[in-house]
Amino acid sequence: MKMKKIGLLLSTILLTGALAACGDSSSASDKALNEKKLVVGVTAGPQEQIMEKVKEVAAKDGLEIELKVFSDYILPNTALSEGDLDANSYQHEPFLVAFNKDHGTNLVPVGKTVLNPMGVYSDKYKSFDELPDGATFGLPNDPSNGSRALYILEENGFIKIKGDKKETASIYDIEENPKHLKFIELDAAQIPNQLSEVDAAAINTNFALAAGINPKEDSILLESTNSPYVNYIVVRAENKDDPTIKKFVKAYQSEDVKKLIEEEFKGSIIPSWD
Repeated sequence: MKMKKIGLLLSTILLTGALAACGDSSSASDKALNEKKLVVGVTAGPQEQIMEKVKEVAAKDGLEIELKVFSDYILPNTALSEGDLDANSYQHEPFLVAFNKDHGTNLVPVGKTVLNPMGVYSDKYKSFDELPDGATFGLPNDPSNGSRALYILEENGFIKIKGDKKETASIYDIEENPKHLKFIELDAAQIPNQLSEVDAAAINTNFALAAGINPKEDSILLESTNSPYVNYIVVRAENKDDPTIKKFVKAYQSEDVKKLIEEEFKGSIIPSWD
C-alpha cells in the first residue's frame, strides 16, 4: 500500500513539474511589451553612442530604454529571438535576411536608422570618370561586402549586374562593364594599405576611418541612403505594430538624434530615415 502511495506521489510531482516546465518555456511571442520600458541591444561603438541620445529623447516621451551592449553580430539577434531583448539596432537588411534563414527566426525591420557608407577611393584619380579603360579595382573578398561594392558601381552607372543578383552579386554576375574594370579581390581590412597598388578600391567605413580616411571628404564614390545596406531597428514579428515600438522608432528618427549623428560623425555615418 505504501509503495502505491509513493508511486502516486511521484507521478503527481512529475506531472506538476512537467506542467511547470511548459509554463516556463513560453515562447518570446507570448511576452507582452512593457509600455514604459524597452530593452534594446546595440553593438559597442557608434551604435551605442547614438542610442544613448535616443534614450534621452525617449525619456522625454515617458519611455525608458535599457541598453545591452554586444561585441559581436550574432548574439543581439539571438537574444532578441529568445525574448531577452525587445529590439536591437545594429544591422542592415541583407544581414537580417541571412540570419533569419540560417537560424529559423522571424525578426523584422521596423525603422531605418543609419548608413555606414562604403566608399570608393583612389590615390591616383580625383573622380571615377578619370579611371582609364582596364583600370584595376580592389573590392572586399567576402561575399557581403563584395556585393556591396559592386552595388555602388552599378548605382553610379559604371557596371550592370544581372537582374536577380542585385544584393548577392559577385564579379561573375556582371553583365556590362564599359570601362573593362579589372577586379582584384582583397581582404577588406587590408585594402586601405593596398590602395596605392590599384587604381581605385572600395573600403568599408570602419577600415577607412581607422586609416585616417574620411568617407565624405576623400571618396570618389559614396554609397547613398538608397542602399539596401542601411541599418534598421529590428523586432520580433509579433511586435512590429506595437505602440511602444512605434514610440521608440519615433525617438530614434528625431531631429535631436539626427543632429547628433551629423555633428559627431561628420558624414562617416549618415542618418537614413529621410
